Amino acid sequence: MDATDAVVGRTVRMKAKSAMGRVKKVKDKAALEADRDFCRVVTRYDPEAVQREALGRPVELAKRAAKLVFVLGKLKGKRERLQALDASDGGARWGEAVRETLCELGPLFVKLGQNLANRPDLVNEDLMEELTKLQDRVPPFNSKLAFKIIEEESGRLIEETFSEISAEPIAAASIGQVYRGTLKRDGTDVAIKVLRPNTRSQCVMDLFLLRAAALRFFDDFARANLGCSASLLVDEFAEKLLEELDFVQEARNLRDFAFNFRNDANVQIPPVVSELSGPRVLVMHWQNGVRCTREDAFSDEASRARFLVNGVEAGLRQLLEFGLFHGDPHPGNVLALPNGDIAYVDFGNVAEISRSNQESLIDAVVHVMNRDYEALASSLEDLGFLQPGADIGPVAEGLADVWGDEALQSLASAEKFSFRGLTREFNKLLYDYPIRVPERFSLVIRSLLTQENICLTLNPDFNLLDAAFPYVARRLLTDPDPALRLRLLKVVVVNGRFEWDRLRNLIDMAGIGAKGGVSVPIFALAKDAAHMLATDKAIRQELFIGLRSVSLAEHIKESFSLGCVLLAIAFGRLTQPVFDFFRGIRRALFRQRRGKRPRAPVASLAPAA
Repeated sequence: MDATDAVVGRTVRMKAKSAMGRVKKVKDKAALEADRDFCRVVTRYDPEAVQREALGRPVELAKRAAKLVFVLGKLKGKRERLQALDASDGGARWGEAVRETLCELGPLFVKLGQNLANRPDLVNEDLMEELTKLQDRVPPFNSKLAFKIIEEESGRLIEETFSEISAEPIAAASIGQVYRGTLKRDGTDVAIKVLRPNTRSQCVMDLFLLRAAALRFFDDFARANLGCSASLLVDEFAEKLLEELDFVQEARNLRDFAFNFRNDANVQIPPVVSELSGPRVLVMHWQNGVRCTREDAFSDEASRARFLVNGVEAGLRQLLEFGLFHGDPHPGNVLALPNGDIAYVDFGNVAEISRSNQESLIDAVVHVMNRDYEALASSLEDLGFLQPGADIGPVAEGLADVWGDEALQSLASAEKFSFRGLTREFNKLLYDYPIRVPERFSLVIRSLLTQENICLTLNPDFNLLDAAFPYVARRLLTDPDPALRLRLLKVVVVNGRFEWDRLRNLIDMAGIGAKGGVSVPIFALAKDAAHMLATDKAIRQELFIGLRSVSLAEHIKESFSLGCVLLAIAFGRLTQPVFDFFRGIRRALFRQRRGKRPRAPVASLAPAA
């Protein structure tokens, strides 16, 4: 069988598997819908309950509706004039007016603007850029009222609980404000977060009005362009908003994060003081550290570099290992310690990602590496970007256009990689195809974009890919789940050819790490591979075809090269000269061969050796 036959055979198998997968989706529709929903934290949102609560206060509802109509109508009246001025001199007057109006309208609209800053399927890029500047800062409410709320939640007087407490809040936002205090019982320094009075009642009215307006004015557009109803968009947003208003949920998030990072000395999470916390008050240990973008945040450049890698790996672990991730890691919520350790605070905006969706994300990365855009479009369907049963053919063609070889090579080069650039190219598809960004997944994008911005602020030459790729390689090689580890086959067998370069680069990168290397479980990998080959005839045939497409001489040379990489990893932690020696042998022996034959696509995504 020649290479063409291999490609045809692979295509037939892929389509057959896709058809079988669609049948399975129909049979397991309920399970699939549950799995497609990332957020498994306790849901506080019920549209019917919101409607009953809002209609139960008709006078307040009418006043609020009148104010929204007046303020938004005034904004709409400015639109043409401001956009014309912007077009004439490249200004951002319209975006600034939108941002200021959202701040004026209160907590829900501030959160809505922050959400829209990561929704290219709903707003254009210029407005998105302006909304990223939206700050969740408002004047504090009266401290006497805050202290009364603290006493009501704890059932004790302030002086009985705290030996000291700041007279005024040290931080204030649209949802709540924070005080610093010291516990009377043991002298522990704590942070006390208090929910702003009437915030929930106003948000409930605004949610009811927002949902009604979306159904009346936006539903046809949403169904035609996004493949979903406008009410679904509002409902997804509402779930996350009401979770942020529940401090019991935030306390649960804190405990879960502390458990996940319990064995990582480089990441700190403040403990919760449960007996003093409730729905309106959250008390936690005071977390040392400073805003990570402060000029004096680090003791030296080495600590700054360590913080960057710690942050990238901590973010990737949240997303791909724990399945619980911080949805708003801006500089105020990501604290730096002088030695480069990282601390997270403010866990109101947190979401979960299912195991299946973690695997779909990794599959999507593999499909991008393999330039398999049809399979990538199928992964997007699994992740909720496309409606089930949608025609993925045109979407695959669009993906090939915006993430084709030249574009992806430029975006993923070691010098130029930018996650924002990658998403900007993807955003071009949102206006041509019925693709929507699920609310829960917009948090993933927001988290990664925010993290990249922090990295570039601290080091303009920082390359997110250089820090992220070693971790991804280790996940493929060392994950406890054999099904995930054996995705390795999709990486090393491409278009019917076994790509030694890819296997070597993955193992080489798995040995790279700011924390001193990693143990690659070669025997576990070999055991899983043997089991897979013994039980799956199709995969066995595909691997056989891939291996047969490479000459025996090349197998021998590449096996020796891989051996050098493994020895470098094994001895590198004992002595750096040995590590450099084995890597030097590999470079010298095979530099000429690499110059003659182009590397597989993954090589362009890897950090330079």
